Amino acid sequence: MEKEKLYSELSAREKAAIFRSWLEEHRAKNAAFFDLLGTSPLAEVVAVVSATSLRHARSLADGLLELCKERKFEFLRMEGYQTGLWILVDLNDVIVHIMQEAERDLYHLESLWRDAERLPDMLPGTVSAPSAVSSAS
Repeated sequence: MEKEKLYSELSAREKAAIFRSWLEEHRAKNAAFFDLLGTSPLAEVVAVVSATSLRHARSLADGLLELCKERKFEFLRMEGYQTGLWILVDLNDVIVHIMQEAERDLYHLESLWRDAERLPDMLPGTVSAPSAVSSAS
């Protein structure tokens, strides 16, 4: 009997497309995804999205955690949840920064990856995230 795999074998780009779809469905604003494959030891894809409130930021972070459980994606840790101003969600090969607009304007993280390939809104051949994962906004 073959043992069930612990984690999904989707590529970071495929997972990023699922995360983007889910985040946009749950009203994350101005999603920016960057391909860092071969340029960063930290992750293959990094994302920056804006939340409309502290509660919305926490809800997005909670929803990503639930999505990871459902899809068998790795979830390593979360930082900044208590304040909700800037929540870093470490998904091993994908890192998502959920920020309030003021923090995003102040730190302008996207400038760190200005030379990286910016991933398109939806990658061909990927399956969107199931709408069964819900979160309060």
